[in-house]
Amino acid sequence: MRFGVYEKLKQNASADKKTPSFATLVTISSISGVAGCIVGNPADIMNVRMQHDAALPPAQRRNYPNALLALPRMIREEGWGSAFRGVWPNSGRAVLMTASQLAGYDIFKQELLARTSMKDNTATHLTASLMAGFVATTLCSPLDVIKTRIMTAKDKQSIRSLLSTITKTEGPAWMFRGWVPSFIRLGPHTIATFIILEQHKKLYRKIKGYQE
Repeated sequence: MRFGVYEKLKQNASADKKTPSFATLVTISSISGVAGCIVGNPADIMNVRMQHDAALPPAQRRNYPNALLALPRMIREEGWGSAFRGVWPNSGRAVLMTASQLAGYDIFKQELLARTSMKDNTATHLTASLMAGFVATTLCSPLDVIKTRIMTAKDKQSIRSLLSTITKTEGPAWMFRGWVPSFIRLGPHTIATFIILEQHKKLYRKIKGYQE
């Protein structure tokens, strides 16, 4: 959803053959991020809960057998609103993630091609995606922590109350808790995503007979 919406909007913004501006790329990536978040939020909750379940005391575990059965059970026990618990902080994360990943990648790639001797090849794609992954991990770290706390909570708690509690008990360092494992996950993911995407676009243009 994120990539499809982003590429379509970017294509429309490039209709006059001009490269979209930084502000335009950030705007369309933010829109695509929110769209992807709304569609993916129920699955994201399942993912977070099932990963976190083993860390809970046995009496508090949900013990979802699998993702296919988890969602109907969650809706049955907690109502339809539970599928979109944390959707707003998750949307904020999605905006930062998509803007830093997609817009960031395009911007880093443009700058590398314009300011260095690098060509439009795999080395440039790898470098730009690594830089985008670093930025995405750093910007999204605070919202990742908030999202996880909200989605795994047994009781509803406002974002303001949650921020106040964790800042008081853990200090400002909570914002980057888990940054290293996040980057170990997100860095390779971002690199693989954009290298594959670039090859996919190249193949698609070749099949369609588009000019490079």
